[in-house]
Amino acid sequence: MRTILLGLIYIILIFVLLFALLIFWPFGLREPLLRLGKWAMSLAPGILGIEIHVSGLETIDRKAKYIFMSNHLSFLDGPLLFLLIPQSVRVILKKQVFRIPVVGQGMRFVGFVPVDRKRARGGKKSIGQAASLMREKAYSYLIFPEGTRTRDGRPQPFRRGGFFLALESGAAIAPITISGTYELMPRGAMFAKRGAIDVLFHPPVPTAGYNQNTMQALVDKVRDTIVSGLPA
Repeated sequence: MRTILLGLIYIILIFVLLFALLIFWPFGLREPLLRLGKWAMSLAPGILGIEIHVSGLETIDRKAKYIFMSNHLSFLDGPLLFLLIPQSVRVILKKQVFRIPVVGQGMRFVGFVPVDRKRARGGKKSIGQAASLMREKAYSYLIFPEGTRTRDGRPQPFRRGGFFLALESGAAIAPITISGTYELMPRGAMFAKRGAIDVLFHPPVPTAGYNQNTMQALVDKVRDTIVSGLPA
C-alpha cells in the first residue's frame, strides 16, 4: 500500500516536473531541477517506512567531482543514494529509463547519460559523453559497477566502464556501501517493506598513477573497500 501511494505521488510530481522543465529549460537552469528531484526523493523514506543510517559523509568534499560507486542490492539503491550524496550528482542509466515521458527529457537536460548495453560500443559512447561533461562542467556521477542488481544479496563482479570514466576524467572514486535494501525490496519484488538501511561513505580513492594497464588493481581496491563495509 505504501509503495502504491508513493507511485501515485510520483505520477502527480511528473506534472510538476513538466511545469518546472518548461520554466528552467529556456534558461539552462539545471541545478534547480536537480534540487526538485532530490526533494521528490526525500518523500520516499517517510512514506515507505525506511529508516536511514548514514556515516562517512565527512570524507566527501562537496566541491570536488567524484565517481561515486556503490554495490547494488535493490531498486531502492539509486533513488536513495541520489538523495543522500551531498552533491548534485548525475547518473548513468540504461537507455530504457529515458523513454519515460517528461522524466527522460528532464534527465537528459540535467546531464544524466543513457547507456545502450546491447550495443558493443554503447558503453564506450556513454563513458565518453560523461567524461566530457565532467571536464566541462565538473559534474559528479553515480555508477553501480556491478551493472545490475544482485539476485542473491551477494556482491557481484565489477565491470570496468566506471573505471574507464574515472581514468578519463581524472576524478577520484568515492566508494559507498549500502546494506539493508535487499531485505526490503529484493530483485523481482513489487513492493518495499518497512525497515532500516545503512549507507557508508568511504574515503575517496585517487586515480592518479593508474592507467588501463593497472586498472585491475584499482578495480580490486574499490571493490574490496565496498565489500569491507557489508555485514559479516
